Amino acid sequence: MLIALLIPLGLATLFYALAFVRAAIRRSAVPTLEGTVLGAITNFFDTLGIGSFAPTMAWFKFRKLVPDRLIPCTMIVGHTLPTMVQALIFLVLLGVLVDPILLVGCTLSFLMGGLLGVPMVTRTRVWIVQVVVACGLILAAILYGLANLHMMPGGGTASGLPLSLTVVAMVASFIIGILLNFGIGNYAPTLVLLSLMGMDPRLCFPIMAASAGLTATATGFRYIAIGEVNLRLATGMAIGGIPAVLIAAFIVKSMPVETLRWGVIVVVLYAAAIMLRSAVIGRRDQIATLACASAE
Repeated sequence: MLIALLIPLGLATLFYALAFVRAAIRRSAVPTLEGTVLGAITNFFDTLGIGSFAPTMAWFKFRKLVPDRLIPCTMIVGHTLPTMVQALIFLVLLGVLVDPILLVGCTLSFLMGGLLGVPMVTRTRVWIVQVVVACGLILAAILYGLANLHMMPGGGTASGLPLSLTVVAMVASFIIGILLNFGIGNYAPTLVLLSLMGMDPRLCFPIMAASAGLTATATGFRYIAIGEVNLRLATGMAIGGIPAVLIAAFIVKSMPVETLRWGVIVVVLYAAAIMLRSAVIGRRDQIATLACASAE
């Protein structure tokens, strides 16, 4: 079953790379040094489970590198290829150790959630979703911390889950896929959820990376075709990101489980803090927009 996931992922990576290179050549998109360094740093930490979107978006805004409307497109196009490489590496290194039903089930559930959640973005206030998810992540981090201190059950070295928990994990992956459309990454919630269920944290990485890789490819193709992207930055991010992923993946594979368990908490709390910050900014912008509308 692992081969059944590796083959489509490998083909998707190849076709995406060809489309990316063809677009870069056609538009004479010479990669920027800043984009290359940014891609290396963010994808290195992404491979460790910290995520790449939040720091990339923060740097884009700080440096005013691209207009706001091009930020999501540029991030997705630039980070997709390193994410696909990351998925393939984790599947080869650790995927064989993961229960195949859990691996394939969660990956496909996440993909379906990501595709079906697109229309919801226009009907839901993003900042409300971000607050709810951030609070859930903080609670999960507290529970996982208590489990690490042996004050409650949780955590473990399992490579699979009982049938009932497998179904729960697949449903949760579907929901997390929907949340992706609201700018909420899948690494932190997936990592803490599966770890609390008793999974070895290292074995969560193939599930997280494969899910993110497949979904990112579907959207990345569309953005390349549309052309609404800063291709010079995106090309640099991809070039810098791939070798960084190769280095970080082997760090994760050899990292002691106990160290990684506490690292999970740091990652989740970081994601929650970034999410709350985005929610506050989103709420403030909404109030300002309503005030301007009332004044008119």
